[in-house]
Amino acid sequence: MTTTRESVPPAVPVPVPVPAPVPVGAAGPRVRFGDLLACEWIKLRSLRSTPWAIGLTVLFVVGAAAVATLADEAALSGPAEFRPYDAYPPAGYWTLILVAASMGALTVVSEYGSGLIRTTTMAVPARGSVVLAKAVVTAALWTAVGTAAATGSFLVSQALLDGHRAGVAITHPGVLRALAASALLAPVCALVGLGLGVLLRHAAGTMVTGVFTLLMLPTMFSESSRWSADVRHALVSAAWNRLVQNWEPDPESLGYTATVAGSWTVYVLWPLIAVALAVLVVRRRDV
Repeated sequence: MTTTRESVPPAVPVPVPVPAPVPVGAAGPRVRFGDLLACEWIKLRSLRSTPWAIGLTVLFVVGAAAVATLADEAALSGPAEFRPYDAYPPAGYWTLILVAASMGALTVVSEYGSGLIRTTTMAVPARGSVVLAKAVVTAALWTAVGTAAATGSFLVSQALLDGHRAGVAITHPGVLRALAASALLAPVCALVGLGLGVLLRHAAGTMVTGVFTLLMLPTMFSESSRWSADVRHALVSAAWNRLVQNWEPDPESLGYTATVAGSWTVYVLWPLIAVALAVLVVRRRDV
């Protein structure tokens, strides 16, 4: 018996479509700013130091207010009045300045140190938008942290004073201004640190520059002469010091005291200039 094989027709090659070449310089899909915000929030949240630094800082600031209040015998035995340096002690808020500026810088220098910044700029060539997204996320986070620390400081200090019938309400004159200034101190310093991080791109150099500018430089100038007072009043920590005061300066004093409006202007200009310089530099400089 014989079998016959059916003839199999030869395979016909299927043409594969070849994509058209992309012209040089053509823009790819535009990245939405909301996507950049989400990416920067993921980066910031993924830093293991972020929750620890924030938690310990808030705890220290609130604890410093409790210690300052308990150590103030005049406040515990005196009439009910708002004492700003019990609710907002300088030691606690100098620490807040240091941590906020350092963490703001880390959002940038950590990427430069690990080389991740190259991946970021390849995915998003619009470097200015990346910096603005970092600034928005940083400002939002540290505004929340500053608000928690400032509110906790006030509530703890007044709770301790209420036991001696010396506490005041949040509507007491001067309280809201001091609370707002203390809450906004954190995002202001964090944005200054971010700007310094973009400009210097080095962790140690950024930290030293931030500490010197925000904490040490104001101590070098006094209010005894006009030029020295003008320099001092243009610095962030001196502006915070003026805003938390609940008394007005003596017009017959020999010193030059900052105004409240001028101190709020300092709060606005420092982060604005820092972020603007960062955007300008990152657009003109190679990674």
